[in-house]
Amino acid sequence: MSNDKKEKPDLLLLHGALGAKTQFEKLETILGESFNVYTMNFSGHGGSPIPKEPFSIELFAEDILKFLDSRGIGSINVFGYSMGGYAAIYLAKVHPDRIKKIFTLATKFEWTEEISAQEVLMLDAEKIKEKVPVFARELFIRHGFPGWKTVLVKTAEMMINLGKNNILKKDDFGEIAHEILVGIGDRDKMVTLEETISVYRKLRNGRLLVLPSTSHPLEQVDAGRLVSEMVSNFKK
Repeated sequence: MSNDKKEKPDLLLLHGALGAKTQFEKLETILGESFNVYTMNFSGHGGSPIPKEPFSIELFAEDILKFLDSRGIGSINVFGYSMGGYAAIYLAKVHPDRIKKIFTLATKFEWTEEISAQEVLMLDAEKIKEKVPVFARELFIRHGFPGWKTVLVKTAEMMINLGKNNILKKDDFGEIAHEILVGIGDRDKMVTLEETISVYRKLRNGRLLVLPSTSHPLEQVDAGRLVSEMVSNFKK
């Protein structure tokens, strides 16, 4: 390993629900100047084998642990987009020694049965093909066929289960000692500013970031601003 690689902090980028590591290709290139950047696919995503068990945050946390173990990484900084941020904070709760700093963006923390039911309505493959064919094509390219439809079904099941049992309780955030930057776009229609602020206020070492003119999709986030925030957050 070169001295240059040793001197750079390690940084893991985690994708969101329905996402894949390919979404980070542009960021990975830019961030490579400052970090040893790692990306991974959660189980069943990005063409990886579909697991027999249901999708769950617990499963995805185990994916992270296996990924770190396979590369001999003891602990690591994490940027988690959407569901990736939820998985990162959950892992910090159950295995605090494996996580350094966390930066979440567009992560939904509030889950109830009513919220889950609303979110699941947007995960119907036939409706997506009919109403948002460009997105259907993206999912097909990202996960393959018939994998993209299976990812939708299993993600819907995960959201329903989160609505019944949100595994990150309100009191959990106050017990997590890690430095966590909680980010949200001011035009996010999936995640509310109120739930993001609520989590930020409960964190022992939390900071809040509101990105202007920013909606939920990762592709619509200003990459330059995102890189700047990561460098500022993880290279201290």
